[in-house]
Amino acid sequence: MSDTIWILNDFSEKTHNLSLDLDIPVEVAQILVNRGIDETDEADRFLHGTLRDLYDPFLMEGMREAVDRIRKAVSQKEKVLIFGDYDVDGILSVVSLSKALQTLGGNVDFFIPDRLKEGYGLKKKYIDLVVQRKANLVISVDCGIKAVAFVEEAKKRGIDVIITDHHQPGSYQPEALAVLNPALPGSKYPYKRLAGIGVVFKLIQALFDVESKSSQLPHYLKLVSIGTVADIVELKDENRIFVKFGLKALEDVANIGLKSLMENCGISGRRVSVGDVGFRIGPRINAAGRMGLTDLAVRLFFSDTPQEAEEIVRRLDKLNSRRQRVEEKVFSQANNLIKRKGLDKRYKLLLLGCDEWHRGVIGIVASKIKDAFNRPVILFAYEDRKAYGSGRSIKEFSLIDCLDRHKEMFLNYGGHTMAIGCELVQESMEPLKKAINAFVAPRITEDHLKRKLYIDAKIDFGDIDFSLLEILASLSPFGLGNPKPLFLTEKAIVSSQPKKIQGRHSKFILKKNGRIFEALGWGKGEWAEQIYTGDRVDLVYTLQMSEYLGEERLNLSLEDIRRS
Repeated sequence: MSDTIWILNDFSEKTHNLSLDLDIPVEVAQILVNRGIDETDEADRFLHGTLRDLYDPFLMEGMREAVDRIRKAVSQKEKVLIFGDYDVDGILSVVSLSKALQTLGGNVDFFIPDRLKEGYGLKKKYIDLVVQRKANLVISVDCGIKAVAFVEEAKKRGIDVIITDHHQPGSYQPEALAVLNPALPGSKYPYKRLAGIGVVFKLIQALFDVESKSSQLPHYLKLVSIGTVADIVELKDENRIFVKFGLKALEDVANIGLKSLMENCGISGRRVSVGDVGFRIGPRINAAGRMGLTDLAVRLFFSDTPQEAEEIVRRLDKLNSRRQRVEEKVFSQANNLIKRKGLDKRYKLLLLGCDEWHRGVIGIVASKIKDAFNRPVILFAYEDRKAYGSGRSIKEFSLIDCLDRHKEMFLNYGGHTMAIGCELVQESMEPLKKAINAFVAPRITEDHLKRKLYIDAKIDFGDIDFSLLEILASLSPFGLGNPKPLFLTEKAIVSSQPKKIQGRHSKFILKKNGRIFEALGWGKGEWAEQIYTGDRVDLVYTLQMSEYLGEERLNLSLEDIRRS
């Protein structure tokens, strides 16, 4: 039992109006309002949106110029080089755009830098590679918004550049032939928070519109949904449509490589969830880039035979297992260091590094440390007298704004409010720590560092049935910006002694007004020693389905519990 702050919004007039306008339960209307969806048209689109509700891609600045230049390249058989990032979003952006341009008859090549040897971004040094590959047009995907020097040099060499990105821009925007990025200041595109692959999809949508190939567009949603979920962008607006229909499309896969990957994950031929993508598919693709073998993941999606695909998938699986072992080691070391030195008691932002840490996993570990200590985290791997950092933040603090304020200290950096990557000389680490701690001190309050549960609605056990679960399913897919609904029930009675299961979890029975539910506290094994039969408790939970002896049952997945 914790000191987490519970925040419950009362039903408002907007909630009741939405309930009446859409003929939905008031609890569901409240969930929508809690997510900032409080207008009838917007809520109706959220619940019932289809591919017809996607925005006109030509609303994005630079789209017409990009489409015209690509069509010219295709018609004149020019070499097009797609330059991508090494994470899932970047890899699948490369694959999607490559396949789309090949469909149009384009001559396509690609390049993704090695995370461990070359680092992130479209750097000036890659001009020589473009020239060697005889490309006349470079299209960046999931990167490039800060590639001012590369674009300047490309123009001198007579090479056109189209940038597609979703990250925050720097002080200067590259003078490329076209820059597609809905996050640019002043952008008139209706939705600003696409993943990199979402921006690529809009480019494909525009190309297919003018080439009368729009009927082929839904096929790309499979990869778009995977990239969008893996990049942990909010699942609202267009992102929600991409993922909702992309997950549905993943139930029937034709691509040999993707099919083999899904079989390896044990999710082939069935309904695919956000969790399946985030915890099974995504990590295996990501492992290639994290361990320095990005081309392997790209090759998977261009496999010609099941045998070739299966071999690549086996290698990806081994890489992922290796990544998990390395990640566990780094997490253990970072976690122990923080606790031993009491860093979480002294600093509002945790910033630490080590020359033993693997650059490929520090981002994942930073996310876990952030969750464990509920504060922003930047972890650094030291190598060749440089510090390579990856950070994750809480919603109350923008990491990219923090780095922007200290940009003179970095050799390279980028990202957005919740996640960043950076590079600096190792001897600058101590000055950086002092500068960032001074910057953070007045901007992060003690209240920001307290865990908070945002409860969607207070309900009674009598309100819980399969029809409620069916209604809640219409709100899926769940993820960032649209979390699984949290409910509060007060004064329930613990009617069985809690048991610790698998050494980490707790399980017990709760009863109220004649209704009985099994409750599970995932990762809350200590509750088995803190709660007793007969206790009257308030609980915050999500609803989940389980199957026992062929029978489906509704259970409570507890987020927190308190004595009434």
